[in-house]
Amino acid sequence: MPTSLFWVRTDTAGSEHALLDDRNGLTARGQAQAVDPVPWTCRYTLSAAADWSTVRLEVEATGAGWSRGVRLERQPDRWRIVANEQGDLDAALRAVGRPPAGLPGTDDPARLADAVDVDLGGSPLFNTLPVRRLGLLDAAADSRRRIQVAWVLVPSLLVVPAEQTYTALGAGRVGFASDTFRTEIEVDADGYVTRYPGLADRVFPPRVGDPPGGVSG
Repeated sequence: MPTSLFWVRTDTAGSEHALLDDRNGLTARGQAQAVDPVPWTCRYTLSAAADWSTVRLEVEATGAGWSRGVRLERQPDRWRIVANEQGDLDAALRAVGRPPAGLPGTDDPARLADAVDVDLGGSPLFNTLPVRRLGLLDAAADSRRRIQVAWVLVPSLLVVPAEQTYTALGAGRVGFASDTFRTEIEVDADGYVTRYPGLADRVFPPRVGDPPGGVSG
């Protein structure tokens, strides 16, 4: 039976629901939605190998008058990336005074050659990939690992390389840093995010006796 995880955004109005199977690596499908920079819905399917390295990610983002898609597949020495677009996201962004997003995907997949993990912007699920792959749940406190990821921006679906640092802190906490951004992420015993300060909190199904609406961890 799939595991169901649900997060609410704390930086904007939005949420994410993922269904996953992690008995041998990870297979997951999910849907996220938010209102910033324009209202959008994002659907994804993700496959990771037994060592939690990403094998494939397919994402579709839609909004009023536009839709975009991108597929990333890991090849022996590179990423294969295919993107598509219908409608005009840039027009929707200009209408609310936001800068254009540019084209989805990437024009230079070689820039992503060192990436083992993918990171879908705004999704707490994707932090679990390096946490599990690097063994940070059982690592000594202050164990630090620097990695390259293929970062998929949402809603543009532009794919860019990014350097990230994960640090084991113990007691269900993992340090995360990218460029000048730093935070401490709280995770459960399986490495799934329960609280990402400034981004999202996990919401758990209500137990008998709990008030309606669930409780957040």
